Amino acid sequence: MKVIIVGGGFAGLKMARTLGNKKGIEVTLLDRVNYHQFQPLFYQVATSGLDASNISFPLRKVFHHRKNITIRLGRLLEIVPQENKIKTDIGDMNYDALVIATGADTNFFGNTELKKYAAPMKSTWEALQIRYRLVQNFEDATNIKDPAELQKYMTIVLVGGGPTGVELGGAIAEMRKDVLPKDYPELDFTKMKIYLLEGSPKTLGAMSEKSSKESRFYLERLGVTVMTGTVVKGFDGNEVTLQDGRTIPAKIVIWAAGIKGNVPTGIDPSFVVKGNRIKVDRYNKIIGTNNIYAVGDVAYMETPKYPHGHPQLAAVAIQQGKLLAQNFLQMLRPEPALKEYEYLDKGTMA
Repeated sequence: MKVIIVGGGFAGLKMARTLGNKKGIEVTLLDRVNYHQFQPLFYQVATSGLDASNISFPLRKVFHHRKNITIRLGRLLEIVPQENKIKTDIGDMNYDALVIATGADTNFFGNTELKKYAAPMKSTWEALQIRYRLVQNFEDATNIKDPAELQKYMTIVLVGGGPTGVELGGAIAEMRKDVLPKDYPELDFTKMKIYLLEGSPKTLGAMSEKSSKESRFYLERLGVTVMTGTVVKGFDGNEVTLQDGRTIPAKIVIWAAGIKGNVPTGIDPSFVVKGNRIKVDRYNKIIGTNNIYAVGDVAYMETPKYPHGHPQLAAVAIQQGKLLAQNFLQMLRPEPALKEYEYLDKGTMA
């Protein structure tokens, strides 16, 4: 069986590793970059807690001893289901089974202004860009004399009260307390403001009520202004505009308010649902196809426990990738015993 896996994130990596050195399987892992990115720690790179190399692992090194795995660096341009092939920027590739593990990207909900000026954080490179912007922001602030203008540079706005926003808020608050005053003694960091804006009624909305309350208490104790039930309408590079008309003067907005699936060209749009996710059956096979599968953040599966789809978490992606690989191995048997997927929730941490 010739398998192509598009995407070396948690789902694609787990699946390829599970299929490694298995007889009857040839795997090509296609990704735009040649390293795996540990997304839960992007915020540490953005706030200089870790170097990018600490959370990026070379894909080729992972598969040194798995002889049936081929790594290819390229971009998926189009899927041609009727011909069992994909078109990429390095040429066409044929498959017996195709796995879409392309993950998700930042969702600006169609707001072009926010997309232009706000900083996303869905890759190592974007985390490094945020680090650079934060440093450059305070370098610029040392040359500002006007108090009102200076306050814009001394204000950081985080949009999105999920794990990423909460972790970023805490990390930047700790920088304000322990690091920045030493690096920039000419600036008064008692005047630095950090806002965390969340559209829903609470932070960490997908977690328990206790987690939500304690995360807010923790952030406010660190001096972060937490504003729930607050929707951002726009940001022009100098001022954040809220839906209720209020404004927050600021130079930096970090956007962590939502994601959308990376759906490749060639997937029937009628099977793409809310959040730009591809609808799959209990075996992660895309509805309406014979041999195309989707796993991880880009996949949408309805089950009795999760009638509105699984949460877009690394744990879900890893479990789906592993089970689909095991089902592929079952398909090589005369009487395959395929297993349906259901998420085993071992808890969530932020």
